[in-house]
Amino acid sequence: MSARPYRGRRNTAKATSMILLHVVLIIGAMATLVPLGWMVAASFMTAGEANSLPPRLIPSHPTWDNYVTMFTRLDLLKHFLNSAIVTVAATLLSVLVNSLAGYAFAKLPFPGRERIFKGMAAALVVPAQVGMLPLFLLLRQMGLVNTYAGVIVPYMASIFGIFMIRQYALSIPDDLLDAARVEGAGEWAVFRLVALPVIKPILVTLAAFTFLSAWNDFMWPLIILADSGMYTLPVALANLVGEHVQDTELMMAGSVVTILPALGVFLVFQRAYVQGIMSGGVKG
Repeated sequence: MSARPYRGRRNTAKATSMILLHVVLIIGAMATLVPLGWMVAASFMTAGEANSLPPRLIPSHPTWDNYVTMFTRLDLLKHFLNSAIVTVAATLLSVLVNSLAGYAFAKLPFPGRERIFKGMAAALVVPAQVGMLPLFLLLRQMGLVNTYAGVIVPYMASIFGIFMIRQYALSIPDDLLDAARVEGAGEWAVFRLVALPVIKPILVTLAAFTFLSAWNDFMWPLIILADSGMYTLPVALANLVGEHVQDTELMMAGSVVTILPALGVFLVFQRAYVQGIMSGGVKG
């Protein structure tokens, strides 16, 4: 009889803690969404309205003028296409090269495989900014400065991408690969017909991660590109801030245009992205 009140108090305490947890999460989500919501609202405001005090959360007279200005007078469409070219190419090449390298480190024996992989994994702790100068000097020697190829090359093979693919590919049964080889399949056929379908979830994760990174990248395109006509969207928008520092509504419209593609990709591949990250870590 005495166990029932104790069990009831424990269930009540558990329910209370869950309610408090959800309240905190809702508050955190609102704190994150309010600035984004204001950014979208400000992009539809008339000139000067976003700077009013107290701040307006809803435009008094919604207008598309800021977006029209972005794509006509400021020629943002050209920079949008620049970003699209760089991002799509970087994503496709990253998935191809990293999947090949990760599969090789997981399933193809070759001299020094483990030592090379451990050395690469140790380099994960090195900040990317440290390697920008030697990478820039190398690309300059190759004549790739101020080219789209120079922007794309760093995304072709990354230590993180190889590590992620390799950890997932370790879960592929060796018997499955050996059976394909016994049937007469070459190594390329084994990779394409057997391994790729198995590691598809992590490939989707890598593709989404690379797309988001390349689309939002500001520092590397700023370093490697000298021609303003080749600027990607984040770099072009940063330059516009200097020229139109008082045009808050215009800058908010540019920010919305920059964020929407990345947000759309993340929402579409959100489930596969999270599952790939979690399963990759568990399988490793």
